[in-house]
Amino acid sequence: MQLYSKNYTSDHDEKIEREFQSMLNDARSAYVIPKQAFDSYRVKRGLRESDGSSVTAGVTRIGNVHGYVLNEGDKWADEGRLEYRGYEISTLVNNFVKEDRFGFEECAFLLFFGHLPDKTELEEFNDILSAYRRLPPRFTEDIIMKAPSRSIMNKMSSAVLSLYAYDDNPDETSLDNMLHQSMELVARLPVIAAQSYAVYKNAFYDKSLNIHNPKDNLSTAENFLRVMRSDKSYSEEEARLLDLCLAVHAEHGGGNCSTFTCRVLSSSGTDTYSAISAAIGALKGPRHGGANIKVQEMFDDLKANVDDITDDAKVKNYIVKILKGEAYDGSGLVYGMGHAIYTKSDPRAVMLKKYARDLAEKKGYGNDFALLEKIEQYTPELFCEYKGIEKDMCANVDLYSGLVYRMLDIPVEMYTPLFAIARVAGWCAHRMEEYCTSNKIIRPGYKCISKPRIYQALEEREG
Repeated sequence: MQLYSKNYTSDHDEKIEREFQSMLNDARSAYVIPKQAFDSYRVKRGLRESDGSSVTAGVTRIGNVHGYVLNEGDKWADEGRLEYRGYEISTLVNNFVKEDRFGFEECAFLLFFGHLPDKTELEEFNDILSAYRRLPPRFTEDIIMKAPSRSIMNKMSSAVLSLYAYDDNPDETSLDNMLHQSMELVARLPVIAAQSYAVYKNAFYDKSLNIHNPKDNLSTAENFLRVMRSDKSYSEEEARLLDLCLAVHAEHGGGNCSTFTCRVLSSSGTDTYSAISAAIGALKGPRHGGANIKVQEMFDDLKANVDDITDDAKVKNYIVKILKGEAYDGSGLVYGMGHAIYTKSDPRAVMLKKYARDLAEKKGYGNDFALLEKIEQYTPELFCEYKGIEKDMCANVDLYSGLVYRMLDIPVEMYTPLFAIARVAGWCAHRMEEYCTSNKIIRPGYKCISKPRIYQALEEREG
C-alpha cells in the first residue's frame, strides 16, 4: 500500500511514503487475533453457528429465506424457498409473467404495505412512483456530474446521502415520512444509477455524455433501460426480463449483510438516507452483492482457458483447477455456487434460469447458458471430492444473473447497482419495521482480549 503515486511530486512525498511503510508492520501486528480466541470464547463469527446456520437476531414479517431444516440439532438440506410477506417468489413471478405485466412494483407494494394490491391500488402506487422519479432541480448537475466516481455503487451511496439536503423534513421518523422517503428512493435510485453510469463513461472513457430523464407511465425496468442507454431504446422482452431480475432481488430476509446494516443504522434512530446509503456500501462488497461480477470474470476466464466448452471432461478439469487455487483468482472458490442458507436450490436462480433460457437461445448465448448449467451440475461433486468436505451446494442467483445482464447488454459496472436498485425496496421495508417494532439499538458484545498495559512517558519509550 502507498499513500502517493509512484511518480512522486517531491522529496517530501517520498519521505512521507517511507515513514508510512515503516509503520505498516506495526499495523499488521495490531490486527492479529488468534483463531483459538474465537473458539475459546464461543464467538459466533459472522453471526453463524458452527454448522453454518444463522444466529437469530430479530423477528420480521417481511421476508423469509428457507434453505435447511434443523432437526434435533442436526442440519438437514431442503429445497430453497423465498417468501415476500408469506407469498413464495415463484408464485409471484409465475403469475405476473402469466398475466403479461411488470411485477417489480407489485413486489415493492407488497413489501411496504403487507398485502397484494388490487388494480386501483397498483395504479395509484405506479402513479406515485412516476411522479417521484424525476430528481430534484439541478441534482444531476450538482451531485451526479461533479466528482465522477469509478464506482457506480459509491456514487449511488453518496447521491442518496445528498438527497438529505433536498428533503424539507429529512430527520423525522414517523411512519408516514419514512414511507414517503422510501417510495422516493425506490423511484429515484434507478435514475441516479443510470445517470451516474453516463457520467462515468464520459469521465473515464471519453464517451459522449448522454443524460436522459425518466418518462411517465413506464415501469422501473423500462425507465432504467431508457435512461441508461444512449439511444433510449429497448425491447419489450428485454424490459420484462430485467423486471424479473428486479423482482427476485427485491428482498431476502432481515439477516443478509446489507439489510442487517440498514436495520443496525435504523435502530440508532438515524435518518432514512444514512441507513440506505450504508446498505448500498454493504452490498458493494464482493462477498455480498459484488459476487455477480466475480461470477462473470470467472466465467470469462474459464472460456478463455478451455478450448472446447462443450467437452465435459475439459470443463470438469478446469473447475478442479479453480477449486485447487490453480486457476482464475487463486481463491479456490467457484463463484455462483453455494449459499449461506440455501442448500438444495436457490429459488431466485431457478426463476432466472427458467425465464432466461429462451432469450439465451435467441441472442446466441445458448453455449454460454449450457456452460453455466455444467458448472452448476459438476461443482458440488467436485467440491466434495477435492476439498474433502461433505457439503450440500446449489447454484445461487449470481451464477445466472450475470449472463442475464450480459444478454441485456448491461455493462458489468452496472451489475451490482441493479442489485441495489431492486433491494432498496426490501431495505426500506425492513427499516420501517425495525423502527416501528424494535425500539432498541442493536448492540452485540465483543470480548476484548488485550492485556492491561502500563503507560510510559514519551521520552521513555524505545523506538
